[in-house]
Amino acid sequence: MAAGWRRPTARRVRAIRDRLRLVYGRPLAEPHGHPIAELILTVLSQSTNDRNRDVAYLALRERFAADTWVRVRDAPVDEIEEAIRPGGISRIKSARIKAILRAISESGAGGGDLSLDWLAGQPVAEAQRYLTSLPGVGRKTAACVLLFALGMRDVPVDTHVARVGMRLGLFRPGAGFEELHDTMLEITPRGEELEFHLNLLRHGRRTCYARQPNCPGCALQRMCPKIGVR
Repeated sequence: MAAGWRRPTARRVRAIRDRLRLVYGRPLAEPHGHPIAELILTVLSQSTNDRNRDVAYLALRERFAADTWVRVRDAPVDEIEEAIRPGGISRIKSARIKAILRAISESGAGGGDLSLDWLAGQPVAEAQRYLTSLPGVGRKTAACVLLFALGMRDVPVDTHVARVGMRLGLFRPGAGFEELHDTMLEITPRGEELEFHLNLLRHGRRTCYARQPNCPGCALQRMCPKIGVR
């Protein structure tokens, strides 16, 4: 454990949550119920912005006119690559998407169907283990599927959440990716996973930039040890 760092108290986490809520509101969204779609969307989001991700996703669905993902799974990888090119690094992403869909089919976990709907009936830890066993799927991607698609208790930690959380002292300095996710899940108030994730992410995008963060205009400045104000 890093010298001087202590896991934040529940009171401190709630105070940060409340201040973020004043700035960004309380986002509410029902789980959309399409775990494979969320999985593919998250793969497409890597190393690009939301707009390019969405363009690539829509192009993929339109290209294969798929009510299920079987047509994408069985398509030549170069056709997948062509469809998702607007999202960037399409060669890597197309191969990963095809490998993921094949692995889901071959695992037999969904009764032989190309489906992840069965995850909704599993404990979170079991669902995490299955998803992270798929090719190229890590904890962040798994958390996106579980939270946004199925409404399960998991919290994605992307670069924005990690940066803001580290500056606020929510995470141990130098913590690895697995530890960041474990800590985030432990400290997030139950039932507020979506809100806490989205508001930390928004704060990272709008105020707590990687370079030259807007500390004078930050609603959390009095709570932030990074700028020396207690």
